[in-house]
Amino acid sequence: MTTTPIITEVRCLNDGPLRIRLESLLEDAVASGASVGYHHPLSPELNRNFWDGVAEQLNGGAHRLLVAQDRDGTVLGSAQLALCTKPNGAHRAEVQKLLVHTAHRRRGVARRLMAETEELARGLGRTLLVLDTLEGNFGEPFYERTGWRRAGLIPGYTVEADGSFHATVLFYKNL
Repeated sequence: MTTTPIITEVRCLNDGPLRIRLESLLEDAVASGASVGYHHPLSPELNRNFWDGVAEQLNGGAHRLLVAQDRDGTVLGSAQLALCTKPNGAHRAEVQKLLVHTAHRRRGVARRLMAETEELARGLGRTLLVLDTLEGNFGEPFYERTGWRRAGLIPGYTVEADGSFHATVLFYKNL
């Protein structure tokens, strides 16, 4: 069954029901091994700090947050777009933290979030997107299937909870 998410751009992220649902989404992503910069178990403090940082970036204007929800308001996933603010980078942006709740994976949510993120970027005059993901993680084949091109690999980019180092794969997409 394919979930048809309602995707909205969130311009202001206050404490409240949506914030609680997003914190739950991040907790689920980290617990399932998503390559999002945190180790399991994710402390409530780190989770709050992460979303406080997103809220601050949204207020700065060079950051966008898309949230996928079903009709009853359940958060299915989210994606972020960080706009380059440098004069020589006004054509590019970075896709960050594509998250899909484990209960809703493999139902088209990530594909829809990425399509909406790309459309948002186009509307903002961006013609080049970049992102990175942990080598061997479930995100890597997803990005390849959705038209992203592998640009390279950086060895030893992340330190995992067990102390081991892992590579990250860099991807780009021309819009």
